[in-house]
Amino acid sequence: MSRQKKNNFVPLVTLVGGGLLLIVAAFMLANQTPAAAPTQEAAFVEEVYPEIQRVSIDEAKAALDSGSAVFVDVRSAEAYQASHISGAVNIPSEELEARLGELDKAQWIITYCT
Repeated sequence: MSRQKKNNFVPLVTLVGGGLLLIVAAFMLANQTPAAAPTQEAAFVEEVYPEIQRVSIDEAKAALDSGSAVFVDVRSAEAYQASHISGAVNIPSEELEARLGELDKAQWIITYCT
C-alpha cells in the first residue's frame, strides 16, 4: 500500500514544480523593460541644446566611410580601450571643454559615447 502512495506522489510533485516554474517565467517576462526605449535624458539634452545638430546612424556611417568627420569617443579611457570606432579620438566628457583646442574646428566633429 505504501508503494502505491509513493508512486502517485512523484507525478504530483512534478506537476506542481513545473507549474511554479511556468508562473515564475511568466512573471519575469512580464516585468522586462524594453531595451531600446528612449531615455528622458536624451530628450532633455535635445531640448536644452537645440543648436547641436543630431546625426543619424546612416549619416555617421557615411562620414566614417568617406573620412569627412572626426569621431570623438567621450567615454572613459578604459571604455575606449575596450572597444571604439576605428580612428576615433578619445577625449572623456569631463575633459572635453579643456581639450577642445586639440580638435580642428574646421572639421565635422561627431561625438559618441556608446
